Amino acid sequence: MKKISLFLFALLMGGGALVAQEMSFESYNPPSTLKVPQHPVQRSKFPFIDIHSHQGGITKEKIAQLQGEMNELNMGIMINLSGRGFGQGNSNTQQEYIKGMIQEFKTHAPGRFMVFTNLNFNGFGTPEWTALAVKELAEDVAAGAVGLKIYKSLGLNSKDNSGKRIPIDHPDLDPVWAKAGELGIPVLIHAADPAQFWQEMDANNERWLELKLHPTRRRSATDPAPFEQIIAEQHRIFAKHPKTTFINAHMGWMANDLDAAGAHLDRYPNVNYEIGAIIAELGRQPRRAKEFFTKYQDRILFGKDAYNKEEFYTYFRVLETEDEYFPYYKKYHAFWSMYGLGLSDEVLKKVYYKNALRIVPGLDKTLFPE
Repeated sequence: MKKISLFLFALLMGGGALVAQEMSFESYNPPSTLKVPQHPVQRSKFPFIDIHSHQGGITKEKIAQLQGEMNELNMGIMINLSGRGFGQGNSNTQQEYIKGMIQEFKTHAPGRFMVFTNLNFNGFGTPEWTALAVKELAEDVAAGAVGLKIYKSLGLNSKDNSGKRIPIDHPDLDPVWAKAGELGIPVLIHAADPAQFWQEMDANNERWLELKLHPTRRRSATDPAPFEQIIAEQHRIFAKHPKTTFINAHMGWMANDLDAAGAHLDRYPNVNYEIGAIIAELGRQPRRAKEFFTKYQDRILFGKDAYNKEEFYTYFRVLETEDEYFPYYKKYHAFWSMYGLGLSDEVLKKVYYKNALRIVPGLDKTLFPE
């Protein structure tokens, strides 16, 4: 495959000769010369709930540091989806971990941090796995967990006791989804990855740079299964468990096709979206995205995913302002520029906190305006 390069030409002073400078696509990232009004936002207009955060190593000092940054951002509540960590350890160790985390939060910052629990797939396929998972889910909720987070590892690399991939709609998981509905807690589920990770890594793939920089993110129809199959497995559990509230992480990877995203919500009234890691998709289609947010304002929750204080600024600016052509914070996610949606106060309040307060039990409503 031939190397593709960009050539920039500079006119030498006095001589008039042209000199070519070879430069890779990775390096080419010029600041815009466009002169337009700028309204950067470092604090959200209304207090918000981050429904999608991952925090580990919880200590008094870390809580104090996070709470200080939350106050700067105007974040009312952070929801840590990594209640049992990231799958390490046995069930007993994980249960002690989540109980300790919940207690630390209650002691040092009551009401400001809430926790979702997770499943342990060790021993999946044995006769006792389902009963144990249901039991532990109920125990974690009794201890203070307010939801269940399913990592993308389910459907990608979680395996049963015989070494086979566990499909998201495996029947042994049905009692878990049903129990979540019975307990009145939401299931925030991340399935697969962007569809482009399964596509040819060539000049037509928008995620080419990301795949070049992070080659382990590449997938194929046999590694571990086709994208469409994994997504279909997720959708089948939405249909099979209408009494369980689901939050489809990352807008189910449909933020680049809002017609499909809308049809999805229309079909599954028990499903909601969160917008973690897909703000770049919304920021390049501001008029269409604003229309979508207005129509589905009761079904969208604010989420960020990987925690970085400065990255919230782009989310606020996209949602709140009508700014034009401003940069995203990671070129490999989006080499295009952002535009503001300029959402109304009514829609902003729902996305920022009202929808989460309705869907997630046990949140402190006094932290937010009526």
